[in-house]
Amino acid sequence: MRSLLPIGALFLAALPASLQARDYGQRGAVFPVIERDLLEQIQTRLAQMEKSGETARLNQELKRRTIARVNRPDPVAGLIRASASRQWAFDPTITLAADIRGAKGELIHAAGTQVNPLDSVKLRGDLLFIDGDDPSQIAWALGQDAHAKLILVKGAPLELMKARQRRFYFDQGGKLTQKFGIRAVPARVRQNGRMLEVSEITLPPRKAQP
Repeated sequence: MRSLLPIGALFLAALPASLQARDYGQRGAVFPVIERDLLEQIQTRLAQMEKSGETARLNQELKRRTIARVNRPDPVAGLIRASASRQWAFDPTITLAADIRGAKGELIHAAGTQVNPLDSVKLRGDLLFIDGDDPSQIAWALGQDAHAKLILVKGAPLELMKARQRRFYFDQGGKLTQKFGIRAVPARVRQNGRMLEVSEITLPPRKAQP
């Protein structure tokens, strides 16, 4: 019995000779690839920057900006000075996305469990959110409980720590104020049972500068 050729082979065999592959030789000029290796270009540029002192200048500028950012972080956007008192409850309960296990692998909480952190860890002191460039808010915060955490939304925390001999924190990127829904300062977060009580507090109007 004769074997059957694959359809592709039959098709190629049926093509006229004029349509089959043919070597047409070299057409036009051929030039070698002369583009420099990218890594070599980068290394050459870095060597030039080092020799000219540009690298040292850029490092100094980066150092200056880093120190400035540490001394005075970007203020939290969108916050204003409280002009009316406001208070609400915040439920810190979370739903676990994955199992929580102990050091030996024992299951502590299964995924999907609702957990209130205040059931196991109490808030040791109030959280006070203030504008560090507002003397009246600084005075108000320092007059509260000594265990309160002072959290700036604007200002220079290191300068204030040195001047007031108290530890100041900073709400970087506004993560905490956004989480609690705070829109104005000064504001206070304190524990009330299994909930957190959030308050925006009005202070007496600032005195006009002479």
